[in-house]
Amino acid sequence: MISKMTLLSVKSSYIVLEDNGDATPIAVSDRFYKDLEHQFGDFKGKRLISHYTFEKDWDSWEMHPAGDEFVCLLSGQIDFILEQDGAENTVPLNAPGAYLLVPRGTWYTVRVHTLSSVLFITPGQGTQHRSLLQ
Repeated sequence: MISKMTLLSVKSSYIVLEDNGDATPIAVSDRFYKDLEHQFGDFKGKRLISHYTFEKDWDSWEMHPAGDEFVCLLSGQIDFILEQDGAENTVPLNAPGAYLLVPRGTWYTVRVHTLSSVLFITPGQGTQHRSLLQ
């Protein structure tokens, strides 16, 4: 675990928010998700603050059944493709600070127009993925 008194960057350490108000920084590494599961189990009642940079379109869909997900564009331009009621709805994020709340249980994927930096606050319990080709 990283000391809470250390200056951190969301690019190198993510934050786990717990229902009781605690916030725990977790170093990002090639073992990040294994370490996360080891330390926090099924992630019930927790949210993950994370940062990703995208250069290309996603090759899968993602869905979070435990709650809404906050997505904030820091730079670049992307489209979030939401699958709702059997139809695809495109939500462009094209200015720094533009954000989207992805509703609980909504499948989504991302199309990338330019190199993009994105901040997420994710209810991680039960997160599901499926191939874009389905």
